[in-house]
Amino acid sequence: MSWTRRPLTLLAVCVLLTGAAGCASGDARERVSGASPTPVGTLLEDRDTEGRPYRQVAQRDAPDVGIEVQPDAADGWDVRLTVRKFRFSRAGAAGAAGAAVAGRGLAHLYVDGRLVTRLRTSEYRLAAHLVPRGTHHVTARLYADDGTAWAVDGRPVESTADVTASEPGPGATPSASAPGEARTHGTRRIGGRGSPDRAGKAS
Repeated sequence: MSWTRRPLTLLAVCVLLTGAAGCASGDARERVSGASPTPVGTLLEDRDTEGRPYRQVAQRDAPDVGIEVQPDAADGWDVRLTVRKFRFSRAGAAGAAGAAVAGRGLAHLYVDGRLVTRLRTSEYRLAAHLVPRGTHHVTARLYADDGTAWAVDGRPVESTADVTASEPGPGATPSASAPGEARTHGTRRIGGRGSPDRAGKAS
């Protein structure tokens, strides 16, 4: 029986040593993974109207956004965003904890430069009272999860659609137009799909 105990003892020692080495390598991996992530883009001195700095990235890596605004059947406005090289971060997700991650974040929606909401989805309904009678600019701008605005060539990544709301006439009902048409057949007019260049000007 004694001849079997020694190999078992040696085997146990080897297992213990291997486990210790494994723990050491695991600690090393934790130290490596705990290192500061590589910064994304370059922070500029320029800021948006809310004082948030621009985070500039190269055009080839930059996210992109388009906006389409259509009147709905309840006198409101349906907003739809089209994004490229960009994913909306879920609230509470790791990427939404405050670190800037390439191609991730949220969109801020503005009406005439006034912040209406922050979006983590591509669709939103603007209530009628947010777009009163007259012509208005509805803008979607992309932000990183740390609150910085994605930018290219010193300008924010955004898209603007011009929307004109008018008082309904007797018996008039709202009707939506195809994207890009200058006016609807009903009581409101859309000034375009809002597929801007990087400066945010409608193309």
